[in-house]
Amino acid sequence: MPKRYLYTWFRCLATDRLAKTRPELRGRPFLLYVPGHGRMMVKAASQPLAREGISPGMVVADVRAIFPGVEVIPAEPEADAKLLNNLAEWCLRYTPVVAADFPDGLILDISGCPHLWGGEPAYLQSITARLRQGGYDVRLAIADTIGAARAVAHYGKSGTITRPGKQAEALSPLPPAALRLDNPTLQRLEKLGFRQIGQITDIPRLNLRRRFGDVLLVRLEQALGTAPEFLQPVQPAPVYLERLPCLEPICTATGIGIALERLLEALCGRFFREGKGMRTGVFKGYRIDGETVQISIGTSRASRNAVHLFKLFELKIPELEPGPGIELFTLEAILVEDVSESQEALWNAASRNQAAISELLDNIAGKAGIRTIRRYLPQERYWPENSVKEVTSLQELPEAEWRTDRHRPIHLLPKPEPVEVMVVLPDYPPMHFRYNGEIIRIVRADGPERIEQEWWLQNGPPRDYYRVEDESGARYWLFRLGLYGNKKPQWFLHGYFV
Repeated sequence: MPKRYLYTWFRCLATDRLAKTRPELRGRPFLLYVPGHGRMMVKAASQPLAREGISPGMVVADVRAIFPGVEVIPAEPEADAKLLNNLAEWCLRYTPVVAADFPDGLILDISGCPHLWGGEPAYLQSITARLRQGGYDVRLAIADTIGAARAVAHYGKSGTITRPGKQAEALSPLPPAALRLDNPTLQRLEKLGFRQIGQITDIPRLNLRRRFGDVLLVRLEQALGTAPEFLQPVQPAPVYLERLPCLEPICTATGIGIALERLLEALCGRFFREGKGMRTGVFKGYRIDGETVQISIGTSRASRNAVHLFKLFELKIPELEPGPGIELFTLEAILVEDVSESQEALWNAASRNQAAISELLDNIAGKAGIRTIRRYLPQERYWPENSVKEVTSLQELPEAEWRTDRHRPIHLLPKPEPVEVMVVLPDYPPMHFRYNGEIIRIVRADGPERIEQEWWLQNGPPRDYYRVEDESGARYWLFRLGLYGNKKPQWFLHGYFV
């Protein structure tokens, strides 16, 4: 069977990801940056900025000089890579062989697949429509080789389907940059007047190797199909699912409990063999009237103790409405993590106290809800709202020590709230401030404590924090953003002391 490949290029993967997580950014000018050579460099720009000529590699300070109001956000390459892998796994519904082409592309080996959708045009249209509905700006192309499909997706017309054996014809009008060449090679080609791939395909291979080395020759032959190119396809995560059909419909809580025990024994046996444990599980019952009922649990750390997991599910069995009877039960571990040897020691007698704490947290979460228990760890960040992060696992270790050399409020607002203040002199604490329409008069104050901007992330004025106390004894954490001078500084409430 001849090979056929579909290349999917996410033109704005990083900005699309951020716009999906922060809808307020859609349509607004913003850019992502990375540090480089002592400066902040543009990593990606939103479409409004891209249309104005802002491109990766530019200096953020230059962009700010042109667009003073642009929002600058640190890039997250790891999050982008994770998203691309997730998209690759999503594409497994279209073909069993998908590979991620970092940083922003996917390669699909679609040999023998398009006929299931009615041909390559319908196949291509289905994928394109689904991805664009998901909020991604994509360009796609189909060809006999990976190199040709990628070149057309990047530099040709989106949606192009190159006929079998016609990749040389499709590549001919494209620029040499479509062959994934390094900058020195592209500069030499530009200097010699090569503007299109078609200008170099007929040059003897020996002359190409002598002038440009092996890289150009290999990329050209891979695109034309005369040299092999191999994929490293993504491996989908294993499905941890156990099924238990019933000879007769189950209507009682006792019967449901027996089914749950059997499913847990089978699933936990698999966990022991693979060194895994459950973090989130879903127990479903399929009723004879066509309805599906389910309950779910979450654990503070990965567990493969069937007895402990059963107790968590058992608390919710009364919520499971069997109706006329359940004919099929399934138990699926939605979130699975590795179980280390040190963690396994929790179930030994020597570590019974730690095990009791872990199980107690799980029992509380099972009764009151998983969001009733939260764990926080310190981060190595200057600004108070960034110095703490919420974690979901008891296994995660802190990156830094808790800071105890400074006074910090018990209740820290997630986002500072603006207030109006009355100040006698610059660098003095306020005499009173207005918050939620109420004037709060200050009788005692301490400060300021200056906290500078995190210069490696963003530029701006410092914060001067004050601990203040009102007439009733309530204490607040206020800060002034900026200094008195050319521009009037702003004041914010950031927390409460006990």
